[in-house]
Amino acid sequence: MSLGKLMKERTFGFALILFLFLFLISITFFFLSSGKTVDLPYYFSLAGRSDVSTTEPSDANDAPVPPGKDSPALKARKSNFPTPPALDIAWRPCEGVLAADYIPCLDNYKAIKRLPTRRHMEHRERHCPKPAPLRCLVPLPKGYKRPLPWPKSRDMIWYDNVPHPKLVEYKKDQNWVRKEGDQFVFPGGGTQFKDGVSNYASFIHKTVPIIHWGRQIRVALDVGCGVASFGGYLLDKQVLTMSIAPKDEHEAQIQFALERGIPAFLSVIGTQQLVFPDNAFDLVHCARCRVHWDADGGKPLLELNRVLRPGGFFIWSATPVYQDDQRDAKVWKSVSALTEAMCWKVVAKTMDSTGIGLVIYQKPENPSCYEKRPQNNPPLCDQNDQHNISWYTPLLNCITRLPLDKQGKVIKWPVTWPYRLSSLPVPMPLEPGVVEQYKADNRRWTELVSDTYLMKLNISWPSFRNIMDMNAGYGGFAAALIDLPYWVMNVVPVHEEDTLSIIYDRGLIGVYHDWCESFNTYPRTYDLLHSSFLFKTLSERCDLIDVGVEIDRIVRPGGYLLVFDTIEMINKLTAILKSLHWSVKIHQAQYLVAQKSLWRPTS
Repeated sequence: MSLGKLMKERTFGFALILFLFLFLISITFFFLSSGKTVDLPYYFSLAGRSDVSTTEPSDANDAPVPPGKDSPALKARKSNFPTPPALDIAWRPCEGVLAADYIPCLDNYKAIKRLPTRRHMEHRERHCPKPAPLRCLVPLPKGYKRPLPWPKSRDMIWYDNVPHPKLVEYKKDQNWVRKEGDQFVFPGGGTQFKDGVSNYASFIHKTVPIIHWGRQIRVALDVGCGVASFGGYLLDKQVLTMSIAPKDEHEAQIQFALERGIPAFLSVIGTQQLVFPDNAFDLVHCARCRVHWDADGGKPLLELNRVLRPGGFFIWSATPVYQDDQRDAKVWKSVSALTEAMCWKVVAKTMDSTGIGLVIYQKPENPSCYEKRPQNNPPLCDQNDQHNISWYTPLLNCITRLPLDKQGKVIKWPVTWPYRLSSLPVPMPLEPGVVEQYKADNRRWTELVSDTYLMKLNISWPSFRNIMDMNAGYGGFAAALIDLPYWVMNVVPVHEEDTLSIIYDRGLIGVYHDWCESFNTYPRTYDLLHSSFLFKTLSERCDLIDVGVEIDRIVRPGGYLLVFDTIEMINKLTAILKSLHWSVKIHQAQYLVAQKSLWRPTS
């Protein structure tokens, strides 16, 4: 009997056949949606993952469709997967007058009070609560609004989002920031560049033409950055600056920077190394940054030497450079002796038209000077003392050795920007298969970002500015976004393979971090957090609920979490995020897209 006749006569046999057909479909759908899949082996990159698809699955039975259109079968596969229910957690708000700006590892006042000394800025360093405190969610400042879009945000932000007016009074004569109505306005000045960063940067290039912004100089470090106008305006010159400052009496300066959409990070040169790799930055800048470079045997300046690449520049603009009172003269003499002993060369010492002076040092490009020093002081570091993953690592009182290749030659400077982004990074290991893996990783991230992330996950990308990759690998995700108006903080977890040197060599920026602890940033400072197969290994070390609370602290209301992972991990995260009142969607059983709401718990 034909199918048409069965349908016409609606016989009992037809009903039975139809029932069995629908039953088979329901069983198939159950196994697809229940997550009963083989767990994927964790690796930070996509390269070599034949078990992970970075493009839409195909179907041999799909009928031809017009270009740019999806077939019915493909549309069905794109539908959202069912999500698990929320965990039953009675959330409470963080309390206290500073709760809206709470940073757990920097605001541990019990630990800070127990410090035997604060002489070396110990109280500005990390002191994570142990055991972990009761979980709480940071409240919103009263009147909080969605941040202004980039590039408008570089010049103005909402006052209610960062309601800290002290800097307006402290720096009223230095063109840092003004309050105008319901906004803070940033004229682009600073203590040492009242006429603006553009004039200041042009003066530096004119003084030392080899400092070619956006070509040879791509990644910079601005120490004691204020509101980060130096780094903010160098973005126009294709320079990516990591602006750092402590959480101190200069109220919320890093929060201002991140609200403006400028790369910034809470950090201090105290007793521990900065969370950057050796030989990372092309240039380091300090304009009245209030760091005593010659203190404690010169450890702060030796730390700059560690993170500055061979041949890199240090620009120091401060009163000891151009004033000759007794105190400044003493500091200048001490720093001069130290830089000479470190084999740094003075390439320029000058003063601009406003009477502000600066000195520009250059780190040596070969080790011959070290061998010719009359005294081995400070000494060269022993190879065993050098830890590239700098995480709670004490400052060294020795000179970090220059990096050498397998032929014993000092590793050369990367090619100029933008070619260094796609060139093979100099620190890349040359073991068999590594280079091919790196290239494949870049190709897959390019495809995944362009074909899936930007086009098929229904994420509000145009509203973004600050993005963080929670486990960045080689930086492929950030590289795939390079032509869009975002910047990416590339995080290399300390318990994974160290790839941060490669990220910097490509002309990108990032930090080391342990996601079982809080990140050094203010609440509500990132528009999107992204991860790729991070959470399985992380869940073996700490509670994912605590990680979820930290994600909630970092992401702005309306911002997103984008997770590429196994369905098992996605379901665990979904239950946590739903309890935090995030909206959650799962795509193709491998992408979690979650958006934070304005909801906050009440007391």
